[in-house]
Amino acid sequence: MKCNIIFFLCLWFPLLATAQGIEVKGTVLSAEDNMPLPGASVIISGTSAGTTTDIDGTFTLKNVPSTSQLTISFVGYQPQTIAAAPQINITLKQDQTELETIVVTGYSSQKKADITGAVAVVDMAEANKQKQPNVVQSLQGRVPGVRVSTDGSPSGGNTGIVIRGVGTLNNTAPLLVIDGVPTKSGMHELNPNDIETIQVLKDAASASIYGSRASNGVIIITTKKGKNGRMRINFDHYTSVSSYANRTKVLNAEQFGQALWQANVNDGIDPNNNNLSYRFDWSVANGRPTLNKVLFPEYLDAAQTIKSSNTDWYDAISRTGIAQSYDLSVSNGSEKGNYVFSLNYYNNEGIVKTTEFTRISARMNSSYKYFNDRLTIGENFSMNRTREVTDPGVLDPALRALPIIPVHTVDGSGWGGPVGGMNDRQNPVRLLEYNKDNPYKYIRLFGNAFADLEVIKNLHVKSSFGIDYGYYNKRTLQRSYKSGYLQNNQTSVTIDQSVSDKWTWSNTTTNINQLWKNNFIILYGN
Repeated sequence: MKCNIIFFLCLWFPLLATAQGIEVKGTVLSAEDNMPLPGASVIISGTSAGTTTDIDGTFTLKNVPSTSQLTISFVGYQPQTIAAAPQINITLKQDQTELETIVVTGYSSQKKADITGAVAVVDMAEANKQKQPNVVQSLQGRVPGVRVSTDGSPSGGNTGIVIRGVGTLNNTAPLLVIDGVPTKSGMHELNPNDIETIQVLKDAASASIYGSRASNGVIIITTKKGKNGRMRINFDHYTSVSSYANRTKVLNAEQFGQALWQANVNDGIDPNNNNLSYRFDWSVANGRPTLNKVLFPEYLDAAQTIKSSNTDWYDAISRTGIAQSYDLSVSNGSEKGNYVFSLNYYNNEGIVKTTEFTRISARMNSSYKYFNDRLTIGENFSMNRTREVTDPGVLDPALRALPIIPVHTVDGSGWGGPVGGMNDRQNPVRLLEYNKDNPYKYIRLFGNAFADLEVIKNLHVKSSFGIDYGYYNKRTLQRSYKSGYLQNNQTSVTIDQSVSDKWTWSNTTTNINQLWKNNFIILYGN
């Protein structure tokens, strides 16, 4: 018998160690200068679990399966996959193809290898695999040191991005530059399928030409252009579904009653002296209180219109969200010019009932060369119409609403609500139902027209006029209601309307010369 126990323990302890995993510590360095790479990604292969390196290039991962592989990556460097071990040191080599990438800094374009500032280029081919209503959300997890947060709304309009930390005024919004036109307006009106490249300028050197507006960093977005060859007609459609990945578990009516009884007993209070309509069959045996049964009244109110229920308020306000996108584009190009026209319809029914976001967008980009290719005239314009029903803030009421309260009254037309000494939380379903007819509507015209003249060889004078026009309208209807002891006998309407009109006129002179295999770029602008 003892031999069997010893044999079993010999098998069990290695299995236990494997299940618990190991702690992995390591350092990620650059092969070129042996300097640490802060912000490098360390992921357990085949999972989403991982971490990033600190300012010294070091990292720690706990509970890593001893047989797993680790994938280490950093923007501009070739990724590596190695076996997990308690102590590992990784040296990453620069990706030469990445260094040849042409990036936009300020009002000029250069090879990434020629830039000393911190510039990150987003791989749009990979970013577009994860469909998002807001193109800024595609930066999440793809640019080291950049933190993206969102509230899960259908439009993604409240997406926040932090590039250079939180400022003294708690302002983190970076400057957005789309085809050379700066803006700080929301990006959820922009069609993600129109995006060619996204570049993030993190440090002051690469973003200095934009002045104080670039204090929180700059995101440069370039939209698609027509390519040489035959006319291309592309149609793209997708449907996606979404739901809560992790939902807060709430008590049902029976469990809430048990918790209420126990709390009152612990405080030395008679559990039946509560204002929540709960009654309890309980006794004391040998000095120990015992709950026999939780009792529910048939009706919560004297008028017998609100019947006791067992409501899961999270289920009552949530659903499986469905998003659909239809995108059509026509493009063509030649040595003398190019054009692209796109039309997109996007609709997203949010995971909170009645919330919805709809976007219709059209874009026209074109440029043509004249006078032996010395003059280029072009434009990049988009027009968008968005409509959104936002969440009126029902998650907190759904978390706090008592499960004993029903959604509707007995006749099915009225609203259940608090009675007696219950908390004064509104019926979350009523909030959603009375909010569904209160969408906002927004029309936005954004873009620029430009002319680029090569006065003499390698000396270019460029003028660009950009416009950012927005029209916002929202009607808010407050209906009369009765929900338990909560009621409003008046109906009112509020109309919010605003117009914004911003324009930017930029003029630059660029001179590019080559001397002893070195490029010298002189840029002047106003």
